[in-house]
Amino acid sequence: MQGRIIKFHETLKVGVIKTTGGRKVRFESDEVVNPNGRLVGYEVDFVAPRPGQRPQDIILLTGSPWTVFSGPGKKAAEAQPGKGA
Repeated sequence: MQGRIIKFHETLKVGVIKTTGGRKVRFESDEVVNPNGRLVGYEVDFVAPRPGQRPQDIILLTGSPWTVFSGPGKKAAEAQPGKGA
């Protein structure tokens, strides 16, 4: 399923995706596979939720497709305390 993130609350780590069909779906930030800082405004692809559940495997449609599956790069790992070499 595809849509666009229209709202995100930084403190609560929850947001809303508006699908291409106009449906609004709530999500939590840990469901985003390739977070890229600010989320609002990004087009996304995700596994449609079953009734009473949240969407899964939300992928931001930005940058190279390889960044989704490659995991954090060396620079990203070095920037995180306790991670990297």
